[in-house]
Amino acid sequence: MTPPADAIAALMAGRHADPFALLGVHAGPEGAFARIWIPGAETAEAHDLAGAPLGTLDRVDDEGLFEGPIAGDPQPLRYRATGGGSDWWVADPYSFGPVLGPIDDVLMAEGTHLRLHDKMGAHRVHHEGADGIHFAVWAPNAQRVAVVGDFNDWDSRRHGMRRRGDVGVWEIFLPDIGAGRRYKFEIIGPDGTVQPLKADPFAFAAELRPANASITTAPPEHVWQDAAHRAHWAGIDPRRVPISIYEVHAGSWDRDENGWFLSWDALADRLIPYVIEMGFTHIEFLPISEHPYDPSWGYQATGLYAPTARFGDHEGFARFVDGAHKVGVGVLVDWVPAHFPTDAFGLARFDGTALYEHEDPRLGFHPDWNTAIYNFGRREVSSFLVNNALFWAERYHVDGLRVDAVASMLYRDYSREPGEWIPNDAGGRENWEAVGFLRDMNTQVYAQHPGVFTVAEESTAWPGVSAPADAGGLGFGFKWNMGFMHDTLQYMRREPVHRRHHHGEITFGLHYAFSENFVLPLSHDEVVHGKGSLLTKMAGDDWQQFANLRCLYALMWGYPGKKLLFMGQEFAQRREWDESRALDWDLRQARAHEGVRKLVRDLNHLYVSHPALHARDCEAEGFEWLIADDSANSVFAWVRRAPGAKPVVVIANMTPIARAPYRVPMPADGHWREILNSDALDYSGSGLGNLGAVDARGGVAWITLPPLATIMLELDEQVRNDAA
Repeated sequence: MTPPADAIAALMAGRHADPFALLGVHAGPEGAFARIWIPGAETAEAHDLAGAPLGTLDRVDDEGLFEGPIAGDPQPLRYRATGGGSDWWVADPYSFGPVLGPIDDVLMAEGTHLRLHDKMGAHRVHHEGADGIHFAVWAPNAQRVAVVGDFNDWDSRRHGMRRRGDVGVWEIFLPDIGAGRRYKFEIIGPDGTVQPLKADPFAFAAELRPANASITTAPPEHVWQDAAHRAHWAGIDPRRVPISIYEVHAGSWDRDENGWFLSWDALADRLIPYVIEMGFTHIEFLPISEHPYDPSWGYQATGLYAPTARFGDHEGFARFVDGAHKVGVGVLVDWVPAHFPTDAFGLARFDGTALYEHEDPRLGFHPDWNTAIYNFGRREVSSFLVNNALFWAERYHVDGLRVDAVASMLYRDYSREPGEWIPNDAGGRENWEAVGFLRDMNTQVYAQHPGVFTVAEESTAWPGVSAPADAGGLGFGFKWNMGFMHDTLQYMRREPVHRRHHHGEITFGLHYAFSENFVLPLSHDEVVHGKGSLLTKMAGDDWQQFANLRCLYALMWGYPGKKLLFMGQEFAQRREWDESRALDWDLRQARAHEGVRKLVRDLNHLYVSHPALHARDCEAEGFEWLIADDSANSVFAWVRRAPGAKPVVVIANMTPIARAPYRVPMPADGHWREILNSDALDYSGSGLGNLGAVDARGGVAWITLPPLATIMLELDEQVRNDAA
């Protein structure tokens, strides 16, 4: 039972690849034999978990290595140790068997394990009669892996892990430790180099930056009360219901009295009622996974499974989502599988090799963000990401994932010059490995979590982004309409006198408006990096800028597609967004700013309550041009329809010249009620309008078009029938 001296030396130096072969309890010809290392101990007496003594071990090394025979069969042990005038109890992790099983090995090797977040990382479990934390990490090329933390003085010699065969997963069960313990992994790479301490890729919680250790957690404690909300969304077609999204950066929507981040509970108290008042159906958070650098806004995450510590405990996010669901508000999160930062404690060269990324920088390095690109063709990496998507839907009940930077994933030459990228096997630029990953991710999300939808930020003409994966598409539920955002903002920047020459910037989008299931985004990307706010993008003097912005919002809410608006733009924030400060809420005291906010509120409530404005957002039958060619007057008009709903006519006058009377061909004769006018006095407009209604006869109505304004008219069927 005596191992070679060099094996003991390697063990004590933290270099032995298989400490389970030396430590713990082993069956021998004369019975069970135990060996344990207890630094600082002078004596060590073995006990079973019930407390019965099994024998006293001999100290064979001055550093605290003990060994000797014990009574009974091999079993989990605790030791009563003494030294320096003190005594204490130590549970021996090397006397416990593995937690993971052969089925886990097979599924992990195949990349088909859909419960990785239950197996990998750190989990509080009851194992072989003891409570403790099970740690597991994937590092297939490592010579040795140890878990270090505040429970072992960050000493990598103490808790070397067990390697599970060829699957490359290392595990250990540490009895008697619980939630709230800080930890990392020390990994010795294949060349013998000790890597920087690594955070747990599957950690459920982490330290507040700039600290970056992972933190053990208890099993989820929140008791969900959102069954009705989830059942509702599982039973409907999201393309045919109103979806109006309020995009939020949780760290700068508002701050507390000390200028610090609001906790999830404080944010719920303020944000959820505001969203309800404003009529938005969903909140979409910029990434909330743990990240080290505030100005990355969360898009460079190092802890994909951990809600950031900036807003308090990780359970707080569950409480926020449940609170939103109780009042019918959905919660989406931005999700970033396109790339990851190269911080030494993160995924970069995790086990001393390019494990999560590609070795070749032409495949594995993103020049725009100085980040690493996931190796989507490696099944374990793809599985890590697919499981993460499923995790947010399961653990935190999110209603959807908005997937960032999809275009950068689809093309090998994205943002690269010739010679800086490697073609695929067919010589093309398509990244078919990323395509396969996206299809798999979407397939699993929709299969495992009915009612959850995915949204792609994809800026190219890649076909079928929102088509089903089994029909050759990527499988997303929706796609951001980047063309709408670009063209309309470009048009609104133009002085009205020049808009007649750029009429197609508004009309062109309807040529492809139904080729995908679109979301119309006026997002955070449009109000940063010197772009100014939406208000300051508008042409004209101060009055015209406000009028233009109101006109744009009303046009957008009348345009086919789901809606998304970044925080602060609903009250026309003047300053460019800055993640380091709260929004300028004091602007609401100004009539013009509050007028824009009231307009957005009313637009949302109209959008939700009028099926013609939402029920065919993604289908051509819900839209028909009435006026598409009046470039001379910069006027646009169309009708929105839905089965069984009253039609709504949308008319936009993009010049500061009021036009009255203006001839509009109408889809039906009758009495048309003016249900919205962006120039109304309540919105700080001029108050010009149609006194609440117009009449259409012979297929025509003569209408007053306010300056730089959009109006909406709904057919009053009862009046029309009486007239008939």
